Amino acid sequence: MQKHDCSPLSDFIEYPQEEMLARSQAFLADISRRHSIRSFSDKAVPKEIIENCIMAAGKAPSGANHQPWHFCAISSHEIKQQVREQAEQHERGFYDGRAGEEWLDALKPLGTDAEKPYLEHAPWLIAIFSQKKGGIHAEDKNTNYYVHESVGIATGFLITALHNAGLATLTHTPKPMSFLNKICQRGDNERAYMLLIAGYPAEDATIPAHASVKKSLDEIASFL
Repeated sequence: MQKHDCSPLSDFIEYPQEEMLARSQAFLADISRRHSIRSFSDKAVPKEIIENCIMAAGKAPSGANHQPWHFCAISSHEIKQQVREQAEQHERGFYDGRAGEEWLDALKPLGTDAEKPYLEHAPWLIAIFSQKKGGIHAEDKNTNYYVHESVGIATGFLITALHNAGLATLTHTPKPMSFLNKICQRGDNERAYMLLIAGYPAEDATIPAHASVKKSLDEIASFL
């Protein structure tokens, strides 16, 4: 017997298995076209598209359904300049040795460096924040649970939604990221989790060969 308030599951769609297989194959083919890029066009992307993608991210599962995330979508050129200046300042220290030799060696095949022009050039930056306290209502101040896992899932939803809408993305995690709290005017309850760049790829956008190597099914899964 149910001992909590609930509603019938009324929107689940059960597909014939043949259609399920076709849908899974089509999704695999589509998501295989998702690539992280570092050269973005400045072509404008309507705010409504970003809003819909963020709403899709907000449908992700979370610990106790507390939804411990906040997405700050930035299109202001002035604010993007501030983000780039602060991020590059921290990145210079990272590439000048703070990261350590092993980490820097791992990044070499991707061709990354301290210069991040896409932070200013791309039409949208989405700063993702995790929340230590909250709840299902904005005014709640309860302890949040499985925060890192929940925000990670929501970020995956957001990346997939942006790809589905026809946009390219790049995940960026400057160390430290606390400057984003100040720029985005977020309080002490929140911690910057990731910066997501979104927009159209530039005409000269490329994909590092290193990033095209993906592990096989046998390497990433076991069936018992």
